[in-house]
Amino acid sequence: MDNGKTTIRGQRLEDERRVAEEPGSSSAAEAPAPREEEPPADFICPITTELMSEPVMAADGHSYERSAIERWLATKSTSPMTGEALVHSFLAPNHTLRRQIREWQQARA
Repeated sequence: MDNGKTTIRGQRLEDERRVAEEPGSSSAAEAPAPREEEPPADFICPITTELMSEPVMAADGHSYERSAIERWLATKSTSPMTGEALVHSFLAPNHTLRRQIREWQQARA
C-alpha cells in the first residue's frame, strides 16, 4: 500500500542509486587506472621481447637487439623468426628504427 510516503527501505534504495550515479562516487564504477603505453610491436626484439636500444637488421629482414642476435648467431645460422638458414651473418644497424624508438620514448617523457 502506497500512501505517498517513502518507506525507509525505499528511501535507502533511492539514496544508494543517487550516490552510485554521482561522478566520483566510490559506489560508481571505477575507471581503470591509466596504464603505461605499450611500445609498438616493431620496437620489441623478437628474441628478448623487450624494447630495443640497438636494433640491427639480419639477413632475414627482421630487426633484433644487437646483443641478442649476436648470441643467437654464435650457436645457430638460422633466422629466429622463420627458422630458415640465413644467407649471411652480417648485421646492419637499423638507424631508422633506433630513431623511431628514441622519438617514441621522448614523446612519452
